[in-house]
Amino acid sequence: MLADVTDDRARQQPVAAPGSPHGPVKPLAWSVIGLVDRLTVRDWRGTEKLPGADTGGVILAVNHISNVDPLVVGTFVARNGLWPRFLAKESLFGVPLLGAALRGIGQIPVHRRSAAARDALQHAVIALEQGGCVVIYPEGTITDDPLLWPMNGRSGAARLALQTGRPLIPVGQWGAERILYGKKRGWPRFLPRQRISMLVGDPVDLSDLRDRPVAEGARLATERLMDAITDLVAELRGS
Repeated sequence: MLADVTDDRARQQPVAAPGSPHGPVKPLAWSVIGLVDRLTVRDWRGTEKLPGADTGGVILAVNHISNVDPLVVGTFVARNGLWPRFLAKESLFGVPLLGAALRGIGQIPVHRRSAAARDALQHAVIALEQGGCVVIYPEGTITDDPLLWPMNGRSGAARLALQTGRPLIPVGQWGAERILYGKKRGWPRFLPRQRISMLVGDPVDLSDLRDRPVAEGARLATERLMDAITDLVAELRGS
């Protein structure tokens, strides 16, 4: 059953959540979240599977279908009592004002296509050790599938979960493509209001993989993760 979620947990601002916005960007961040909230219709399911802000770090792995879906995913996470800490391109942190804003809202720099790329995981490890909610698109980019089904995943999310022992929770999303489709660029069309569906799955069981060789364990964990995300997306698209 589709529902516009309005319970108390979904309305709250995670003022104490690790990585929450601070300084002058805090009111701006919450204004953007409030705007996205008003311009979309919620269909959020399985939110009881999300941990509280005080239970320690968590990794959320989400399929990527649109240039605007960080806004709707971020709104979903924030309205459920966590603060989303996305991995963002390191070059963005050097842009005046934008870089300060990204740091102010707790985002994590990623050095892509360089030997420093592995450092992004170390930044994420620190965020998890601080109790943060790290949000990862395991595909690494918006899907190339013409029907927007999830692609094969990269191993970063799995490696992070295996290294830290923190829960790896799959999340399927659907609806942002009606605002801006796939890799298309341009002005998003928020009106008429579109239904944004999010479905949280059970944490991926990695207990039998922790003693495997690193590469093998990461590969198998990634396959399990992407299978779980694909099943969630299929459920959303079939409802």
